[in-house]
Amino acid sequence: MSEALYQSIVLESSRNPRHAGRPDVFNAEGQSENRMCGDKVSVFLNGADLRHEAQGCAILAASAELMCEAATGKTAGEIAILSDKFEHLVTTGQETPELGELNALASIAQYPSRLRCATLPWDALRDAIARAGSAGGPANG
Repeated sequence: MSEALYQSIVLESSRNPRHAGRPDVFNAEGQSENRMCGDKVSVFLNGADLRHEAQGCAILAASAELMCEAATGKTAGEIAILSDKFEHLVTTGQETPELGELNALASIAQYPSRLRCATLPWDALRDAIARAGSAGGPANG
């Protein structure tokens, strides 16, 4: 993916998020934070709908937004596979067609110190799914 496209997708996702904000109603909430830099993220599940609140850098915000876009409507099993593919992407830089716009974050592999910024939302999503599953909620497919 070209550097210009990467910058465009990351900037657009972080500046104009469509999945940002705490919903009035949700089934489960997951949280994760990076105490080293102060990044924090919460992910909210409402059925198969995902929302997030991200406080931190543009990479964190873009990753949270792109994650919500990619994972909305998927089962917990499908999200686990998506999460594994994303982890591979940001650690190796090898793009995968199934990841769509998440491939914009492939260059994170060149900056190991930023890896946690990109993966933090996924940790919060796994936390939310675990909480939903333990409560017998949706998203435990």
